[in-house]
Amino acid sequence: MNLTEFNQSDRCEHFSCPERSVSSAVYILLYVCSAAVVVLTVCGNLLVIISVFYFKQLHTPTNLLVLSLAVSDLLAGIFVMPPMLIWTIESCWIFGIFFCTIYWLISFTFTISTFTVAQIAVDRYLFLSKPFLYMNIVSLKITRVVIILNWCVVVGYSIAVPYFNGNFSGSVMCPGECFLYLNEVWSVIDLVYSFIFPLSVIIIFYTLVFVIAKKHATAIRELNNHTRPKTQKITSHSMKSERKAAKVLGILVFVFIMCLLPYFIYSLLGNVIELQRETFQKLLILVSLNSTINPVIYALFYPWFRRCIKIIISFQILQTDSALINVLL
Repeated sequence: MNLTEFNQSDRCEHFSCPERSVSSAVYILLYVCSAAVVVLTVCGNLLVIISVFYFKQLHTPTNLLVLSLAVSDLLAGIFVMPPMLIWTIESCWIFGIFFCTIYWLISFTFTISTFTVAQIAVDRYLFLSKPFLYMNIVSLKITRVVIILNWCVVVGYSIAVPYFNGNFSGSVMCPGECFLYLNEVWSVIDLVYSFIFPLSVIIIFYTLVFVIAKKHATAIRELNNHTRPKTQKITSHSMKSERKAAKVLGILVFVFIMCLLPYFIYSLLGNVIELQRETFQKLLILVSLNSTINPVIYALFYPWFRRCIKIIISFQILQTDSALINVLL
C-alpha cells in the first residue's frame, strides 16, 4: 500500500482530534453502515475462497489467482477496514501508536491485491497468446509457487518500509494520528513499487488481451463460414466463453483501477499541495471498497459463483462427494 508523506515539522499541529460534529443518529448510522460493509466484504470473499478451494472443477491456475485475491480482500475486510472506518468516523486514531504500526503492516493486503490483479492480466495474456506453451508450463504447482513468492515479497517490503523510515520506534507519531512517514527516496520507491509498476503491467497486458481476443473473434468468424454447423456451434461456444471470461476480468481490473487511481493521484500531489486528513481517509476507504466490490462482480457475471453460493448456503456442500459437483454447467 502506498504510504503518504506529510510535512513532519508541523504534523502534530495538523492532526489534533476535533470534536464530533454530527448528531447521535448520524453517528450511529455511520457505524451501522460501516459494519454492513465489513460484513459484506468478509462474507463475500469467504464465499469466493470456499468455492474455489472446495470444488475440484474450479482448481485452475487462473482461479488460484482469484483465490489469492479473495484471501487478501478477506484479510483487508477483517483487519484493515474496521479500524480505518472507525478512524474516519471518530476523526481521530483511538487505538494507540503500537496498533497504528501493526495496522499499516497489515495493510500490505492492498498491495497483494494490486500485484495479484497484475498476475491475472499476465496469466490471461499467456493463455490467449501462447495457449500450447501455457498448457505445458503453467500448472497448479507453478501458480502456487508464484502466489507464495508474491506474498513473501510484499510482506517483506511492508516490513522494510516502516523499519527504514523509523516508524517502528513511534518517534514520528503524534497523538490522535496514524500515518507512516517516508523520506524522499522511499516515497519514490514506494510509488514505483506499489502503483506505477503493477498498474503499467495491468494496462499493457490487458490491452494486449483485448487485441488478441478481437483477432481470435475475427478468425473464428472466418473459419465458421467454411466449417460444418456442428463444428461452428462448438467453436462459437468456446470462443464466447473465453470472451466472456476476458470481459469479466476486464471489468474487475477497471473497477480496481478506478478505486485506486484517485488515492495515488492525491498522493502524487503531496509535494504540491497540503494533504488533508479527511480527504486522505476518504480515498483510503475508496481503495478498501474494492475488496467489497470484487465478490459482487463475481456474483453478477459468473454463473458458477452463483451456483457455488446456492450449494454452500443450502448445505449441499456437506453431502458426500459434493466437491465433485459440476458447477460449470
